[in-house]
Amino acid sequence: MHRVALDFGFLQIYWYSIFIFIGMIVACFLIFKEAKKKEIDEEFLVNLIFNTILIGIIGARLYYVIFNLEYYITNPIEILEIWNGGLAVHGGIIAGLFFVNYYCKKHEVKVIDILDIAVVGLIIAQAIGRWGNFFNGEAYGIKTTYEALKSAWIPEFVINGMYIDGSYRHPTFFYESMWCIYGFLAMIIVRKYSNNLKKGQLTGFYLMWYGTIRFLVEMLRTDSLMLGPVKMAQIVSLLFIVIGLFVFIDNKSKTEEKYLYRYVEKKKGPAIVYIKTR
Repeated sequence: MHRVALDFGFLQIYWYSIFIFIGMIVACFLIFKEAKKKEIDEEFLVNLIFNTILIGIIGARLYYVIFNLEYYITNPIEILEIWNGGLAVHGGIIAGLFFVNYYCKKHEVKVIDILDIAVVGLIIAQAIGRWGNFFNGEAYGIKTTYEALKSAWIPEFVINGMYIDGSYRHPTFFYESMWCIYGFLAMIIVRKYSNNLKKGQLTGFYLMWYGTIRFLVEMLRTDSLMLGPVKMAQIVSLLFIVIGLFVFIDNKSKTEEKYLYRYVEKKKGPAIVYIKTR
């Protein structure tokens, strides 16, 4: 695949950067749209999103660099070359979560209210961003066969792009991207139609959903960040699953405050109906 999308001679724009940028734009749109319905202060949200993205990118890069420290010590200038890849999703998520927690507490905003909005945008951003790995020729898996990929209903252009070093490879980026899309659709549907969705359950679902697919995908990947003999991403993914389960089932809010949406009684003819409000 061609890594460079646009070449102006003095400036090159990489597909990797384009997909990450598109993912951010889509996530921001969804977050702002939902936050507006919940009447969250716009200035607070703009500052939160801008700084979280910045902190997230720095965290994702530092996480990757730390686990490849021997290489970057001898090539320090390359630490800044993020367009060549090397952004660890887990590092970005962890750094972003710490900042969101700090910023929300500073402004006396409930963290879980923001996270329940943010994770819906985050998961679709991850789905889009993974395609940058495809064009960069990275985040692929162990060897397989053309027949196996074809039987898995993987698009032909993806299969062709996974012919690397004389062998077909598992498109782990594709598996993760599709799983994130399914998770996004599930959260959108549940958020729209569920009558008893509680605060924290979307966040918990996200952590369990992404943690599960990332743990499984890491079994196939050949470029995992290692902690000794163990794949670091699998350790973090297991933590995500455990924390997500706890967040999903634990809710200590008062009864009237524990639901993601409020319901008000409204008389409609002889009957009383409950209207979902934000």
